[in-house]
Amino acid sequence: MPESIVDGVRYGRDGAVATVTFDKPERSNAMDVPMQARYGAALREADADPEVRAVVVTGAGKSFCPGADLGLLDGIVAAPPAGGGGHENFRDVLAAATVGVPVVAAINGGCAGLGFVIACAADVRFAAAGAKFTTAFARRGLIAEYGIAKLLPELIGQGRARDLLLSGRTFTAEQALEYGLVQEVVPPGELTLRVQAYATELATYSAPRSMAVMKQQFTREAALSLPESAREATALMVESFGHPELAEGLASWNERRAPEFPPYPAG
Repeated sequence: MPESIVDGVRYGRDGAVATVTFDKPERSNAMDVPMQARYGAALREADADPEVRAVVVTGAGKSFCPGADLGLLDGIVAAPPAGGGGHENFRDVLAAATVGVPVVAAINGGCAGLGFVIACAADVRFAAAGAKFTTAFARRGLIAEYGIAKLLPELIGQGRARDLLLSGRTFTAEQALEYGLVQEVVPPGELTLRVQAYATELATYSAPRSMAVMKQQFTREAALSLPESAREATALMVESFGHPELAEGLASWNERRAPEFPPYPAG
């Protein structure tokens, strides 16, 4: 599938893996509102495509995404929006957390502010060795934006999350691995191949319906007690017995072949 680029976001698909790339070299991939909207639209497009079973999000050049374009913030300082501005663009920023398809962030370089939130909203994160991270908000006179005050503690714990948000300090990919924020740190020249291999494994061996339901479970069951979580999971498990994925999963295992799971939602 040929790549397309709209509003600084490049989108393409290779087999069952779609790749969304922040590609705005003149601003080091900093985001304005149209770029945010296109990012959300690209993820929803991938989620609606029955051929797509995993998505990789990355940046072009030496940066993943350094956050919002500071020119945009200058405009807000000059003319603050009245009544909170009616902003709903958090739905685009957090799109990775709401689509059913798994989203893997390949953090190739600088990841800050808004870009940091986008990375945290992904399901799995890989980083290039030496990549730099910062929440940045406190050092710009801002607050913990777009739900990061919920996302980050769930990923790395309250103590570390408060440290990173309150201080706004810069930390490295190697420290992010130590904190549990990223799953792997890879030499920069190997990041793309490693993440594509991981995404391809998800797309090949994991049922799309299973992954979509699990993403819903991660969100819902986090707020439940353990018995409530187990009760809800049991109901979902019993329901899954009636779907074709189970039969195919068992057949492929017994026949020692890759499964042929149906797309989800079916049709």
